[in-house]
Amino acid sequence: MDSIQMSHLRLLFVVFSSFLAASIGDNSTDSYWLLRVKSELIDPAGVLENWSAKVHICSWNGLTCSDDQAHILGLNLSGSGLSGSLSQEFGRLTSLELLDLSSNFLTGSIPPELGQLQNLQILLLYTNYLSGKIPAEIGLLKKLQVLKIGNNLLTGEITPTIGNLTELRVLALAYSQFNGSIPIGIGNLKHLIFLDLQNNSLSGLIPEEIHGCEELENFAASNNQLQGDIPSSMGLLKSLKILNLANNSLSGSIPVALSRLSNLTYLNLLGNELSGEIPSELNHLVQLETLDLSENNLSGTISFLNSQLKNLESLVLSNNALTGSIPGNFCLRNSNLQQLLLARNKLSGKFPLELLNCSSLQQLDLSDNRFEGELPSLLDKLQNLKDLVLNNNSFIGTLPHEIGNMSNLEFISLFDNLITGEIPMEIGKLQMLSVIYLYDNQMSGHIPMELTNCTNLIAIDFFGNHFTGTIPATIGRLKNLFLLQLRQNYLSGPIPPSLGYCKRLQFLALADNKLSGSLPPTFRFLSELSRITLYNNSFEGPLPASLFLLKSLKIINFSHNRFNGTIFPLSGSNALTVLDLTNNSFSGPIPSTLAMSRNLSRIRLAQNHLIGNISSIFGQLTQLKFLDLSFNDLSAGLPPELSSCRKLEHFLLNNNQFTGTMPPWLGSLQELGELDLSSNQFYGTVPAELGNCSRLLKLSLHSNNLSGEIPPEIGNLTSLNVLALQRNNLSGSIPSTIQQCKKLYELRFSENFLTGSIPSELGSLTELQVILDLSKNHFIGEIPSSLGNLVKLERLNLSSNQLQGEIPSTLGELTSLHMLNLSNNHLQGQLPSTFSGFPLSSFLGNDKLCGPPLLSCSESMGQRKKELSNSEVVGIIVVIVFISTVICFVMLYIMLRIWCKWREVSISNADSGGTEKKREEGKWVYGDEKRRKGEYWKVNSLSPVSSQGKRTSGIACIFQLKMDSEAM
Repeated sequence: MDSIQMSHLRLLFVVFSSFLAASIGDNSTDSYWLLRVKSELIDPAGVLENWSAKVHICSWNGLTCSDDQAHILGLNLSGSGLSGSLSQEFGRLTSLELLDLSSNFLTGSIPPELGQLQNLQILLLYTNYLSGKIPAEIGLLKKLQVLKIGNNLLTGEITPTIGNLTELRVLALAYSQFNGSIPIGIGNLKHLIFLDLQNNSLSGLIPEEIHGCEELENFAASNNQLQGDIPSSMGLLKSLKILNLANNSLSGSIPVALSRLSNLTYLNLLGNELSGEIPSELNHLVQLETLDLSENNLSGTISFLNSQLKNLESLVLSNNALTGSIPGNFCLRNSNLQQLLLARNKLSGKFPLELLNCSSLQQLDLSDNRFEGELPSLLDKLQNLKDLVLNNNSFIGTLPHEIGNMSNLEFISLFDNLITGEIPMEIGKLQMLSVIYLYDNQMSGHIPMELTNCTNLIAIDFFGNHFTGTIPATIGRLKNLFLLQLRQNYLSGPIPPSLGYCKRLQFLALADNKLSGSLPPTFRFLSELSRITLYNNSFEGPLPASLFLLKSLKIINFSHNRFNGTIFPLSGSNALTVLDLTNNSFSGPIPSTLAMSRNLSRIRLAQNHLIGNISSIFGQLTQLKFLDLSFNDLSAGLPPELSSCRKLEHFLLNNNQFTGTMPPWLGSLQELGELDLSSNQFYGTVPAELGNCSRLLKLSLHSNNLSGEIPPEIGNLTSLNVLALQRNNLSGSIPSTIQQCKKLYELRFSENFLTGSIPSELGSLTELQVILDLSKNHFIGEIPSSLGNLVKLERLNLSSNQLQGEIPSTLGELTSLHMLNLSNNHLQGQLPSTFSGFPLSSFLGNDKLCGPPLLSCSESMGQRKKELSNSEVVGIIVVIVFISTVICFVMLYIMLRIWCKWREVSISNADSGGTEKKREEGKWVYGDEKRRKGEYWKVNSLSPVSSQGKRTSGIACIFQLKMDSEAM
């Protein structure tokens, strides 16, 4: 009786103790530790709500108890939306056999206390945000069979203590950030079946000890950085079914030992650096279903392919250096081959007819090889084929009509071959066809209207053929069309209005054809249109105003057409990145609404009739890289807001009517590679700030009204290729800093007012090639001999300056010159002999130059001796005039003497009757005698003689004659 009472008391004590432990927490019970675990977790879904002392522990969510409910054997809270960290108190649950916290949002590290769970068999922590290293204590879990902790943020090396888990059957560490090498101890895991190390940063060699995993069936270590050879010891893994070592840096040859893996069904070695030939022994892998050796450096033939691989479903050998042809014994028996990808090799020969026996084939890719010949008419034997990819070969002939019988065909890629002829009308029977790529061939004829029966088409690309005729009027049937690429053909006529009903169209390319007419109003329905290129056609007329509704447009290229009117309808999309309307007849102002497309990177509106100014709002286009407004009628100055376009690389405003000074803020556009402001009305100086544009390749400011000196900062443009400052009013000398522009190949300073001598530093610009033009300035001095260093120069123009001295002999070494002009200077001396091939006009206006093509220097000297200078000519004329005058006086004198003699005779005859006259004459003589200081004149002979007996000049006779006349 007493013993019975004692038993009841003990039972009451146990019940009370259990209740008390559940109420106040007893360290010796699992419930206490689980509640501690709960306190470190965040449970937004309320999964742990019933984890309470009011509920028996075996009823708590996620828990599995032993049959006697004395112990917690399993904890499974997978996918419960929990966050927080893993509590170290998990180590107190020593009876646990299963711990599954996978697919949550847990953070922090894996607590080393988990090593205390000596009964744990399954540990699943994958797909969380756990970080840190794998604790070494994990190696204490001697009963562990499944360890899956991948898809986390775990780092560091894989702990070597993993090798102590000798009961392990599944080890999954994929999709984390582990580094280091695969531990050698992995070979201790004799019962391991599944080893997944994919998508980490593991490096080093695959350990030879891997062969110790005798029961291994699945080994995946793809997408790591493993190196070295594939160990031959892997051939000992007789149970292996899946081997995936893709995308590593493995090298060497494929070991023949792999051919002993008789159970292998999947072998993937793609994306490594394997070399050598593919072992023919691989055809022993009769269970093989998938073989992928693509993206390596494998060479040789593919002779290993034979009918023994009858289970092979997928063979991928793309991106290697394989040669030869496809073996003739391939697909002779009932083949299961569905995928054959041999692209980007060096395979050759005609289309392998043996492939037509692969009746199960669904994907055939022979692209980027050297196949040739015609496509077989029996191609339709491949009734199950979905993808036919033969692009980038040398196939010729026409597309066989029988292709219309391949009813399962979805993808046709035949681009970049030599296929000719028309598209067969039978193509319209391919109801499953979604993609057809025929671009870069030599096909011709009309695009058949039957093609529009393939209503599943999403992509058509016929670029670069010789198709003629019109775009099929029924194109609007293709409601799913995403891409229509018909560029670079000979299509004509208008765009059919039905195209507007292809409402899913995103890419439309009709450029480089002979299309005409205006854009159909139905384009307003192309609400998903992202890219439209119509350039190099004959489209005309104004743009439909409804284009403004196309809000998805990103790229528009209507250049080289005949459109007119305003460009406003193209400014409705805020998604624009490229707008090219070059060479049309658009007029009016540039709409400011374009600035709403903040991602615009290219605006090309050149060669139109646009007017007005550049709105300051365009300064908001901070992504702009290319702005070409050249050849319009734009005016006013440049808005300073454009200085915000810091990514500008090409800034072209030439051939407009812009005015004002050239703004210094141009120097803040440090990405500029091309700046062309030429043929405008800019004035003032060239801004020194342009020297900050260190990436500038072309600077063209010619044909403006710029004045002042060329700033020395121009020498900072060390990348400059073209510098054109001609036809301005620049003065001063060429700065010596120009020598820093070592990459110049075109330099033009002509038609300015530059002075001084030509700097010898120009001779250091050895890349000058197109032209060096300094003509029509005021340069003086000699031509520097350093110009002879410009051995690439093709054109040199120094004409119309004031250069003097001899032409340096070094210029004769410029063998690339084909245009030379030194005319209208003061040069002298002999021309270099190599200049004889240049025209005479190259040297005119230099009087003292000689040598071919001018006169030889000896002839020139002789001619100069014969020729008189201007002063000499004047002297001779004076002498001639003087002598002529003297002769005239002498003749006159003789004539007067004759006349005087005759007169004297006449007077003598009259003396007898002229007494009065003599008296008067004597009075005159006497009076004259007094005036002559004692001399008197007698006219009694031909030679008057003074009283002293001296001869007198003939003037006396004239004087006497005059007196006689007066007396009479």
